[in-house]
Amino acid sequence: MSGAGAPQIAVDGEGLTVEIVASLWHTEVMDGLVAGAVRAAEAAGAGYRVTRVAGAVELTVVAEALARRGADAIVALGVVIKGETPHFEYVCQSVTQGLTDVSREHAVPVGFGVLTVDEESHALARAGLEGSKEDKGAESVEAALSTARILRDLND
Repeated sequence: MSGAGAPQIAVDGEGLTVEIVASLWHTEVMDGLVAGAVRAAEAAGAGYRVTRVAGAVELTVVAEALARRGADAIVALGVVIKGETPHFEYVCQSVTQGLTDVSREHAVPVGFGVLTVDEESHALARAGLEGSKEDKGAESVEAALSTARILRDLND
């Protein structure tokens, strides 16, 4: 869900808990993403827990552990900013594939709130801060909780 055309999702999170896993890198952006995620969880009536990890790569192993413990929904928040080496491509591919694998293998929705950007200003524009044009933390929670509700309804 990005920019123009993004859906407005009404989320019923009652009875659901979302596990928010957030990187520590890029403090200002991450504080905005986490605050947006928490606001969205509260607005949906869902429970939540925030777990902070060192960096983007660590999101995958913690998401895996939470999925194994039966999480209703997981949201991964991080920032990867392109630099001068191919490190950016490796990290982005690894995190994307790892989180996709967690979601598929455990049938647990994983909201992808990992910003993969060319420069910090692009991340700030998506961090849900005052003056940001988007709130990817909130959008990631809404998507994960909406999917968790669909999965729960399918199993009823």
